[in-house]
Amino acid sequence: MENPVYDVAVIGGGVVGGLTLRELSRYRLRAVLLDGAEDVAMGASKANSAIVHAGFDAEPGSLKARYNVEGNARMEGVAKELSVPFRRNGSLVLAFSEEDRKKLEELLERGRQNGVPGVRLMSREEALGQEPNLSPDIMGALWAPTGGIVCPYELAIGAIENAMDNGAELRTDFEVVEIQNEDEAFILRSAAGGIVRARYIVNAAGVHADEVARMVGDQSFSITPRRGEYLLLDKTQGATVFSTIFQPPTKMGKGVLVTSTVDGNLLVGPTSENISDK
Repeated sequence: MENPVYDVAVIGGGVVGGLTLRELSRYRLRAVLLDGAEDVAMGASKANSAIVHAGFDAEPGSLKARYNVEGNARMEGVAKELSVPFRRNGSLVLAFSEEDRKKLEELLERGRQNGVPGVRLMSREEALGQEPNLSPDIMGALWAPTGGIVCPYELAIGAIENAMDNGAELRTDFEVVEIQNEDEAFILRSAAGGIVRARYIVNAAGVHADEVARMVGDQSFSITPRRGEYLLLDKTQGATVFSTIFQPPTKMGKGVLVTSTVDGNLLVGPTSENISDK
């Protein structure tokens, strides 16, 4: 057939889209992944902090809290199945003031409510004993041993390759610009004039997810993208810290962090700024 009807079309070839496609490929259905770039993992999945968060920061009772903890527990097995590098190096949130220490106590309580294994407070001496290169000005730390690091673009690529081995299909250079509902299938049109028909759609389009949602009449949310810059240091600095080092989070996010990478480098950042150009 020139334009077969797929059971599911996944829009977006990042980590979320890739792992969704992989899960769909376990079943007897026809699935296709559509991405507007020339390859997969070209958006946020190619350049981020690569941290598998422990789950102590999410609002208790939220879906984010539930899936963060469940996803963290599954990540090691998924990475092993896909031959993707992963390391459970743990996370440390540092306190430099009494206000920071109160914030750590709040995060500890959140972590316990969320079911984060092993989360606890550390004294200044214990934290420095574990990470000797921390600032001597710290007053204490929150320790979450289940925090980890992964290679995000290898995770996306590995998941999509595995899904394709299972029979799923991939179409790159397919920027979805229009979605129509016709009979029992959606018609997805690309900027280049391509057409895909699918009974169901999964919107995993990252910062463009609001634009895709509007194509089917969903006006319920909009995305203001935020970008930042990292410093990627040489592998000679990779052993400066073993854990992922955070400052207490603010309304703007988790702030600047310091972490080793699965490739042996040291990553510092990010800065943060809201932008209008996605």
